[in-house]
Amino acid sequence: MIKGRKLLWAISSMMLLSACTPTEAVTEEIMASSSIKSSVEVASVATAKQESKEFSPESAVSSEYSESTEPQSSVSHDGYALIEVDGGNISGYRAANVVVDIGFGDREYWAYTNEYGQLVRVVAAEIILQDNATEPVNSDGRYYDDEAKVPGTENENLDEGHVIADSLGGVANAYNITPQDSVLNRHGDQAYMERTIQQAGGATNFEAIITYPNTTTHVPSYYRYTYTINGYQVVDEFENINPDEYNAAQGLTGEGSSPSDGSGTAAFAAPTDAAGGDVSAVDMNGNEQVTIQEAKNAGYAMPIYSNHGLYQFMDDRDGDGQVGE
Repeated sequence: MIKGRKLLWAISSMMLLSACTPTEAVTEEIMASSSIKSSVEVASVATAKQESKEFSPESAVSSEYSESTEPQSSVSHDGYALIEVDGGNISGYRAANVVVDIGFGDREYWAYTNEYGQLVRVVAAEIILQDNATEPVNSDGRYYDDEAKVPGTENENLDEGHVIADSLGGVANAYNITPQDSVLNRHGDQAYMERTIQQAGGATNFEAIITYPNTTTHVPSYYRYTYTINGYQVVDEFENINPDEYNAAQGLTGEGSSPSDGSGTAAFAAPTDAAGGDVSAVDMNGNEQVTIQEAKNAGYAMPIYSNHGLYQFMDDRDGDGQVGE
């Protein structure tokens, strides 16, 4: 009887064991399968995130800046956000507190805006003249056919004035354009400054400081340019007004008046790389005499008076104490 019970117990145990073993195996297989599936899902999510980062629509946005586009770069440049704006972008919009390279090609001309989006400063270590033999310019000597429509330029008396002209390697977007009196821009102090740099073959240590009458307008009230040509530092300052009207009001209209006789001043500092009467930077033919043309090419405004450092090297034929009157 006991043997029968033992036999029955053994048979029951074997049946129970045989019933449980496949179930555990299936459970383990399911768990393993679930684990594999989870790993695949995690890998898929990670891959999807990586692909999303690499091919984000934001990364495909054009570098051309528009009114609805926010700065894409958070790179700091002296406390300003560095952004890229296409040189031919004619939108008049400017972002606040940003810095933009406004030099055509490989030139580095940096333009800064304030917290109101006003263009307040432009600097360049070196002004490199336009090369129309190797650079793409149109028949008017411009890189682009139009300029940015900065608010204020719709006024018929205001030009889309370049801070750094095409001839000096500047682009046409809003970070290089201010609404400027058309006479000043074409024939006044602005034109004179641009021509001076062009005739000198370029300039170094260029800086433009632009001021405004209030925080809402984009029409400047005053310009101050500082630059170095042929070793001499030049400072040009002038108001954003019609120089002809200013001259007429001051009784300065007449023969002999020049752009520098207008609303601004041009000051020339002592040579930065020469001393003791060395005028080699101005005396281009090395004959120790300075002609009127050489002085003009070096950026000097006429006339040169007897108390000027260059006077002793020039020919005052009528002996009136001034040359180039």
